[in-house]
Amino acid sequence: MSTEARKALGSKEELLEQGEAEEQVAAAQAPATSDVATPELFEKYWRGRDPRVREQLILAHLNLVRYLARKFAHRGEPLEDLIQVGTIGLINAIDRFDPTRGIRFATYATPTIVGEIRRHFRDRGWAVKVPRRLQELSLAASKAADQLTQRLDRAPTIAELADRLGVEEGQALEALELGEMYELRSLDQDMGGDESEESSAVLADYVGQVDAEMEQFERRSRLTQALKALPEREREIIKLRFFDNLSQTQVARRLSISQMHVSRLQARALERLRELVRDRIEE
Repeated sequence: MSTEARKALGSKEELLEQGEAEEQVAAAQAPATSDVATPELFEKYWRGRDPRVREQLILAHLNLVRYLARKFAHRGEPLEDLIQVGTIGLINAIDRFDPTRGIRFATYATPTIVGEIRRHFRDRGWAVKVPRRLQELSLAASKAADQLTQRLDRAPTIAELADRLGVEEGQALEALELGEMYELRSLDQDMGGDESEESSAVLADYVGQVDAEMEQFERRSRLTQALKALPEREREIIKLRFFDNLSQTQVARRLSISQMHVSRLQARALERLRELVRDRIEE
């Protein structure tokens, strides 16, 4: 195994160990369940799989779910949604728990509940679609950056972060930038203007407005293409009437035809242009 591979493996193992340690602390600090959640009740469900007993166990341990969900409440997701997701983890833990092993249920269930909540953030919490591999790298980079900041007493450089993660600097930078995509910013977000100003600037003040000239450009483009599809005589009449601003009488003299003929050709050309432009819009 290469040195870089060992370094990457060591970094991931350290992050994993820290995550497990955090879950163990959370399990130890978890609130006590009601008296109904006794080992005998778990034993009864483990042997009989009675849905009524399962329901009692779920209700008895909802406080554990709420306690763990609150630890993620600052990440932009509604607390009630996190509790629902955590409850799925609780149900899975209850179904898999073996009371004969002598393990405290909160200790067993905490990693399952936390894992379900983290999976929710990983799969659905991103403002844009991000591949799973990059999501995991972004989360690892965020955790590693916090660890290095505490150790170095300053923000780590990209090189230090890349070395910690065992990846190239470009990948580390990409992971940090992905963190900005996790949550969309509100257009009403305060951008921290001068405190002396009566009202500080918000993000919407920096967002460009709709360019009216762009819409005119699209219309002119469609009209230009439609004009090219007209017969030469009709195209010439439209040009003289509406681009050169000549009257029908002047156009008639220029083309050596009657004014009535100009009027008929103009009406036919305009109708044809409407159809052509309408067709291009529908495309």
